[in-house]
Amino acid sequence: MKNSKQGGQDLADHKADQKVDHRVEQKAGHLAAQKAAPQVEQGKLNYPRTFLIGFGFFASSLIWSLYNSFVPLILGDFIESTAIIGFIMTVDNIFGVIFQPYFGSLSDRTKTRWGQRMPYILLAAPVSALFFFLIPQMPSLWLLMAVIVIFNFSMSVWRSPMISLMPDLTPNPHWSRANGVINLMGGVGSIVAFLIGGRIANAYGRGASFAMGSLVTMLAVIILAATIKENRLKAQLGFDHALGKDADDQPHLSSFTKLPAQDRHKLLALLLAIFFWFCAYNAVETFFTSFATNDLGLSEGTGAMTLSFFSLSFVIFAIPSGLLASKIGRERAIIIGLVGLILVFLPINFVMNLWAIRILLLIGGFFWALININSLPMVLSLGKREAIGTYTGYYYFFSFSAAIASPILFGAIRDLTQDYGSLFIYAPICFALALASILTYDRLAKKALKV
Repeated sequence: MKNSKQGGQDLADHKADQKVDHRVEQKAGHLAAQKAAPQVEQGKLNYPRTFLIGFGFFASSLIWSLYNSFVPLILGDFIESTAIIGFIMTVDNIFGVIFQPYFGSLSDRTKTRWGQRMPYILLAAPVSALFFFLIPQMPSLWLLMAVIVIFNFSMSVWRSPMISLMPDLTPNPHWSRANGVINLMGGVGSIVAFLIGGRIANAYGRGASFAMGSLVTMLAVIILAATIKENRLKAQLGFDHALGKDADDQPHLSSFTKLPAQDRHKLLALLLAIFFWFCAYNAVETFFTSFATNDLGLSEGTGAMTLSFFSLSFVIFAIPSGLLASKIGRERAIIIGLVGLILVFLPINFVMNLWAIRILLLIGGFFWALININSLPMVLSLGKREAIGTYTGYYYFFSFSAAIASPILFGAIRDLTQDYGSLFIYAPICFALALASILTYDRLAKKALKV
């Protein structure tokens, strides 16, 4: 009996020793894996690299601002109908809906020695620069239309890949702050277009402004090619994911339909929120000057300058909005922004005082920064890192759809009401629908955590 007890004790001791050895092996293996794995950045945001990536958005924003300012005037030299000119000016949004999601998703499945996104930038951006330069040089309407179509298509090829570079080379926790930097660069690009581009046009003609835009675009391509070595940086950061061999594992736009129902509903709620708040934004951007001239009795220039208070505030608060979201969360920042914009726009019809409206727009720019800076990072955080381009495409599909639909919808409402003041009823309603959608997203996210 004693020997039996002793044998049982020896067996127990042997099992205990095995457990200890197994734990030691596990710990040693874990430490070895840590040493072998690339060290992923978890510290501060790499601001210099983010600003360098932002040169792409700087150039894109600059040439789009010049395009929207001068192309209607150039078309007016050949076409009398404002409606036809307005339709031609929507080509960029139509191409954005059709092609930007496609090329964003295609870049997810691209693997070259230059990276996933850089080939699209290196090939398409110079084409955009060339055809942008040619726009004011065209002697006939048909040649002008051909150049405009090629320019818009080439811009659609590289915009989503260019935007995807930032999250590709930035850890998720820093996406909002990095997006603040990118949007700051874009805002500065627009300001340069209006201030410097306008002066150049006055002094040397439209063609000189387009030449400036083309040169800036080529300079941005050179800066990106020289400083952003995409494959090497991804390897250093531990983000160099291999593409799945199975076609079903690779990111496609149709991946949306293959998501689990709960994830699909969350993403759809967020994308609907994006659609609604861009409906509000695009209507205000398009018709504010008309409201200012018709209801406030301002000149066109003063009306446009008044709206710039909103844009200037957005640029100033772009980086702080990302910093705030890192403290309180992206979703909460967006909810605060939506509530704030509803409260900012509703009183405008009752105030009807120029400086009071300018102050409201200045406050509104801050709330818009809370929304716009954090919306793309929220969409990207719902997908895998290997599908960043695809989810960027989803974002642009819904935002560009709003840019097409909203001016038409509010234009019809204005025709019925014969009152541009209805803009500040329409916009708060759209923001309220966006708020309802984001609260639905919040409810679905909390429900998923409980499962």
